[in-house]
Amino acid sequence: MKKTAGMIAAALLLATTTWAVEAGPQYNCDYQPSCEVSPGIYGAMSSPVTSKFKLSIGGFARLDYAYNSYNNGNFGAVTPNGPVPATGTAAQKGEQSILSPRQSRIWLKSTGPTFLGAKTGALIEADFYGDPSAAQESPQLRMRQAKLTMDWPNTQLLFGQEWDTWGPAVADTVDVRNATEAGTPNQQRVPQIRLTQKIPFNDYNALKILLAVQDPNQDGNNSQNLQLSGTKSSPISIVGLTTSGAAVNVASQINFESKALGVAPGFGGMSMKPLTAGIFGLAGSQKTNTALTGTLAHTPVGHAIDVYGYGFYAFVPLLKSSDGKCRAMTASLETQGYISAGMSFNQANGTQFSATSSTATAAKGYGVYGQIRFYPIQDVGITGGYGRRNGINYTTIAKGAEIYNDLVYGNINYDLNAAIRLSTEYEHLRTQYNGIPSGAKGDSGEANVIRFAATYFF
Repeated sequence: MKKTAGMIAAALLLATTTWAVEAGPQYNCDYQPSCEVSPGIYGAMSSPVTSKFKLSIGGFARLDYAYNSYNNGNFGAVTPNGPVPATGTAAQKGEQSILSPRQSRIWLKSTGPTFLGAKTGALIEADFYGDPSAAQESPQLRMRQAKLTMDWPNTQLLFGQEWDTWGPAVADTVDVRNATEAGTPNQQRVPQIRLTQKIPFNDYNALKILLAVQDPNQDGNNSQNLQLSGTKSSPISIVGLTTSGAAVNVASQINFESKALGVAPGFGGMSMKPLTAGIFGLAGSQKTNTALTGTLAHTPVGHAIDVYGYGFYAFVPLLKSSDGKCRAMTASLETQGYISAGMSFNQANGTQFSATSSTATAAKGYGVYGQIRFYPIQDVGITGGYGRRNGINYTTIAKGAEIYNDLVYGNINYDLNAAIRLSTEYEHLRTQYNGIPSGAKGDSGEANVIRFAATYFF
């Protein structure tokens, strides 16, 4: 009897030990400080669903409330991706309260068989922002990402739709626009082929190089070739100029990464990031599809317009994590600056073309961004920042054109547990115009936004 009891006890001990080894990260817990937020933006799940290959599912359900000091219509759940309406316009005279679930997302992530020593995988992600002009209770599915990857120890090859390679900074706003229109214009997802190469110097320092060819629609190329007309007394506007991408764009990043200062929370506090400093750039060319009259009468069909951009980026852990995982008493500084020309599709420039000469050229501008993120305790994150997009050579396009667009923001995120995050945010937006726009009573527009969001990560 004693022998049998001993054997049972040993079996139970062995089973318990085996379970402890196989157990993954704890997400479904109820204690303070909360366990790890699951599963991050595209993090790995510990218990994949059944599929031909290993498959993970994740995403978040979210409800946003925003109070806007001006009426932004059905777009009001997020900040505008362009200028704020000028003083005196109908939009500026209104106020708005809006609730929206459209920012909710779902993704599927697959890990398949190896190829030439590389791990293969795929990710497809969608949200419900397909038709932003429709009512909030009528969301439509929209593809955000769809990519396949091959990963070697220090090399990755990517095919598909992914975040823009140009410009690494993402403003950590509760507003999912993430200051795209004010200094962090990389929020567009673009079809591309990308090669990422990591060159490790030692255990703490490495160089990471990204090189991609991207669909030229990123810069408004491949737009529909509209049949336009005009006369000397009624010339067509430069806004009507359409272009086609004669070749793909080339974009690149070169970043130095070092763990010498430890790590601090990155975007959304969902991953730890080391000291990072680097440069980035993009180059492309487009050709005009339409002949113009009036100011740009000398712009012939097929005229080539170069587009380009370059800048710097830095992420600095000001207060490092005590163990590389804990967020309590951590802080970071993130900043970016750029100069770009013709890159209006991803909001780097306020417009695409310049009318400063008789022949159309790319509109040129600059952008700056800076942000500080601080976690006093594990479950509370406080973020404040500033971003600005400013024109250099395109303020003469027309009276009332944007000179600059800027944003000041501050927010607080509180994680109730590993799944539920409550957030609040204040944003102040301002647009300065070149003269008074038609129908306005002033040469600038301002807006104040108060935002609340409840997010459930799964």
